Amino acid sequence: MLVEVCANSLESALNAQKAGADRIELCSELAVGGITPSFGLLKSIKEQLSIPVHVLIRPRSGDFTFSREEFNIMQQNIKLCVDLGFNGIVSGVLNHDFTIDVQRTKELKKLSGNLKFTFHRAFDWVSDPFKALSQLEVLEMNSILTSGQQKSAIMGIDLLTDLHKKSSNCVIMPGGGVNAKNVAQFKARDFKAVHLSGVKFRQTLNSKPLVSMNSSSFLVDEGVYVSNRDGIKSVLKEVK
Repeated sequence: MLVEVCANSLESALNAQKAGADRIELCSELAVGGITPSFGLLKSIKEQLSIPVHVLIRPRSGDFTFSREEFNIMQQNIKLCVDLGFNGIVSGVLNHDFTIDVQRTKELKKLSGNLKFTFHRAFDWVSDPFKALSQLEVLEMNSILTSGQQKSAIMGIDLLTDLHKKSSNCVIMPGGGVNAKNVAQFKARDFKAVHLSGVKFRQTLNSKPLVSMNSSSFLVDEGVYVSNRDGIKSVLKEVK
């Protein structure tokens, strides 16, 4: 069974490699489901890791429907990953009705060339997972990362198993809450790969700072926060 570790930093990736992981999914900001890592992190990973690395291509947190400008950013990031010599891409696009955006996903797959391509956990939002599976198999996805449309893969193991049985050329990769206590259940059901972060909190400060830099109110799946032109103009009017 292939074990893929979702690494959110150089240190995490190196720890996963030293632990014997088969592959890395590289991202930043696990708290929002992951976004594309920085150029500096990409270069450092290429310089210091020897195991295969797949890179998450997601320009922001929130939903998986993207503007034309956001989609262009995704395309540029895939080109960069191809140029840097990474092994795979992890991405995907949905329509507003929670169906696969087949055309845009196809464009990302084509742009990835010979790199492996995993359709990520946007799959857990699709309204018809079996139709989505068929569409992604036509697009020749190598893997689908999914929790079986539940909060954790162990909770979604029955749907995951059904998808695994239906799949003909695409690896169904359970991810979400996979750990040493439950991973044997996925092996017993003949899954070929699992995905986990394997993280453990490490305290870096001896005391709490005066003001938190985290803004939980920004964590919304249904949309995104963007700078508002009128709001900014009103501030400028007061001071300029």
